[in-house]
Amino acid sequence: MTVIDVHKDHDTHSMTITAEFDASVADVWQLWADPRLLERWWGPPTYPATFVDHHLTPDGSVTYFMTGPEGDQHHGWWRVTAVAAPHSLEFDDGFADDAGTPNPDMPVTTTKVSLTGHPDGGTRMLITSRFPSLAAMEQLVAMGMEEGLVAAMGQMDALLAA
Repeated sequence: MTVIDVHKDHDTHSMTITAEFDASVADVWQLWADPRLLERWWGPPTYPATFVDHHLTPDGSVTYFMTGPEGDQHHGWWRVTAVAAPHSLEFDDGFADDAGTPNPDMPVTTTKVSLTGHPDGGTRMLITSRFPSLAAMEQLVAMGMEEGLVAAMGQMDALLAA
């Protein structure tokens, strides 16, 4: 399992997931930078993702949907705020309707991805999600955000080994 820790901080309304990989920073970065690779791990195994737009540049947009086992689709979006390839990525992350329009009734999280190398060639990845409030954090965690991200990230090792 790639995920070694999940830490929720109620005071800062944040959740940080730590994962380690037996792969270089550049290889782990490609799992974010290549939309076809991102599709193979972003959703939990039973909710694979399809990326429609994928522009990892400041002010760039990413749109996607995840398809459930019954064919149901759940749309999302990112607004990229910072990129320092291959070490970090920051974006706002939210829910959308079928047309890709952001859903104003759902919380938007601010996500920071950080990749650091180890002397042995491995990589540590931190994904920190900040929520607008404790209530928003509790809402998204109750909806399965933690379990979904951990399951999704569990697919990364196989991609890196291929």
